[in-house]
Amino acid sequence: MVVIAEAVADAAVAALSERVDVDVATQCSPAELLERMGAASGLIVRSATQVDAALIDAAPGLQVIGRAGVGVDNIDVAAATAAGVMVVNAPDANTVSAAEHTMALLLAQARRIAEADASLRAGAWDRKRLKGVELSGKTLGILGLGRIGTLVAMRASAFGMRIVAYDPYVSDERVRAIGASSASLDEVFAHADFITIHLPRTADTLGLIDAGAIASMKPGVRIVNVARGGLVDEAALADAIRRGHVGGAAFDVFAKEPTTESPLFELPEVVVTPHLGASTQEAQDKAGLAVARAVLAALDGELVPSAVNLSLGGRIDDAARPYVRLTEGLGQVFTSFAHGLPGELAVSARGRDVEEMVPAVALAAMKGMLLEATDEPVSYVNAPVLAARHGMKVLEESVPEAEDYRAVIHLSGKVEGVDREIAGTVMAHKGPVLVSVDGYEIEFPMTRHMLLVRNADTPGVIGRVGTALGDAGVNISDMAVGRGPDDGAMMGISMDQEVPPGLLDRIRALEGVLAARYIQLR
Repeated sequence: MVVIAEAVADAAVAALSERVDVDVATQCSPAELLERMGAASGLIVRSATQVDAALIDAAPGLQVIGRAGVGVDNIDVAAATAAGVMVVNAPDANTVSAAEHTMALLLAQARRIAEADASLRAGAWDRKRLKGVELSGKTLGILGLGRIGTLVAMRASAFGMRIVAYDPYVSDERVRAIGASSASLDEVFAHADFITIHLPRTADTLGLIDAGAIASMKPGVRIVNVARGGLVDEAALADAIRRGHVGGAAFDVFAKEPTTESPLFELPEVVVTPHLGASTQEAQDKAGLAVARAVLAALDGELVPSAVNLSLGGRIDDAARPYVRLTEGLGQVFTSFAHGLPGELAVSARGRDVEEMVPAVALAAMKGMLLEATDEPVSYVNAPVLAARHGMKVLEESVPEAEDYRAVIHLSGKVEGVDREIAGTVMAHKGPVLVSVDGYEIEFPMTRHMLLVRNADTPGVIGRVGTALGDAGVNISDMAVGRGPDDGAMMGISMDQEVPPGLLDRIRALEGVLAARYIQLR
């Protein structure tokens, strides 16, 4: 069941209802919500619901928390991670709306729109006093050049503004590509006529613009914040506006929300709105649908790109997801065939299609292996913790080229002193394919039911195994045989149903069969 604690788009509720039971708990008190979490496997919130450790603990079957928006300040991500709960959001849903709201506040502050509106409604026609400034020819300093900051830069450039940007995580090449210049924080403060903030609220950014930072800014600077409250010291900013050092400000977010009190509210040079950056119909629809899809994907056991408590490295797109599913299956096959976990697992992503996603496939490998090795619930979130608990160290390798195939995922490690390895790829018409096991080159589709048989390379063994399966009513959907380094051979058999009790022992007893392992993927 997915509990919806705050209102989301009707289309999102409909999408969820087609797949899972939904409990719309938008009118519940915190105590009532706590009671209704007992049967929840998923929870969807916006910004008002505080998802703390107690709420998470109240749902023993909770697998995913979805935030219909970008920020997750109201979610205890550490507690969710410790419980193995994935936290997903909708990072792209409100980017256009937030960028447009930034431009709206920028213009409103520059042209004194709010002050003029109030003056005229009060009966004054005061054109001389309400003189504004143009954006054209001014320098805009952008703090944070992520999705929203980039869109603001593009829109401000169209107004004829010069753009300088501070973002230590963005390359100079990318900054130049959008028509901006890279600058240090001090350089932005010294040269910008306007400053817009597009940074997350973290320990490093909280209080970033304090009295000292404001004092170092160009006289007459105007500051716009549509990012997160608390990044700017509101009292220090208000004091600087009163003294005339800062020309004005426009704020959509505040240190404490909701609020109707701030030193900024007293000043006519400041334009304020009640956290409306994402408050458009389009943004709300996109956020609701995006988080609904992410929650459903998490409940299906998929690796979700928007998960905020996973380190996925490169982007996981539609072309990459089959390799994540492949690797989870490879992990299950490895543990089942080797009958144990390696102390050190090497995960190699080979080929240009997968070389940038090795962190994601490493997570998938850990999850698959642990599904076979423990009775504990295993998710992409808690897989690294469980792996460490089992004494398994994971090494990641990225290789630009793959032999024989476009892309290959390779897992290797020692189990009880024996070297073990397995490799697989994805084929257009077959899906996940096993291509190598312990040096035996075999190529057959990975299905829910598989049989790996190591046998003497002598006539008749294949027939005897096939006959045993046929006599037991097990249909073979695909089969491959490969020779290995020890002059033996291995059969890889895909089946349409599980191996019935006792059949595996009969196959192991067949002449020429050296070992047999039945593998059932979850």
